[in-house]
Amino acid sequence: MADEENNEPKKRGGLVKILLFAFGGIALIGIGLGVGFVLFGGAQLDPSEEIEQIIERKMEEADAKKIAEEEAAKGDSKVAKETPEVETFVTTYFEFPGTFTTNLLNSRKFLQVGLGVSTQYDDTVMGNVEGHQLALRSEILNTMSEFSEADVQGKTGREALAIALRDSINLKLVDLEDFGGIQEVHFTSFVLQ
Repeated sequence: MADEENNEPKKRGGLVKILLFAFGGIALIGIGLGVGFVLFGGAQLDPSEEIEQIIERKMEEADAKKIAEEEAAKGDSKVAKETPEVETFVTTYFEFPGTFTTNLLNSRKFLQVGLGVSTQYDDTVMGNVEGHQLALRSEILNTMSEFSEADVQGKTGREALAIALRDSINLKLVDLEDFGGIQEVHFTSFVLQ
């Protein structure tokens, strides 16, 4: 009897282990099949449906390409142009310190302007302007005083004054240095009172 009692617990423990391994293996197989079905199973299309989808996708791509070509042919799309290589020159500026104030011709009003000049020649021209500021200031005031109130009105009047100032500055520089070189006169301020 003692032998029989010792055999039963061993059989139960061994039987429980076998059942756990069996159910565990079955559970793992079930989980693997479930994951495999989710990842790879799903609803697979009929081969004829797959071919129809491929044909539709290709037709949509062809239509989109055709529309893009038609728009390009119309010229509606932006086309980048090459910029030509043009030799550019550096523009140098010089601003006279202070302002120029003078009476206008046949008027009780006066004109006060701030002036700057520019050139695309080398720095020698600006050096000449800076070196002869006193003579150039006098020449600028003389030229401004030759204009009447009506002459300096509006944009065209200002442009005419700028051209006259440029020409007089260049003439004075030619007298002093044998070369003018000023290409434009710019107003930094313009007050007519």
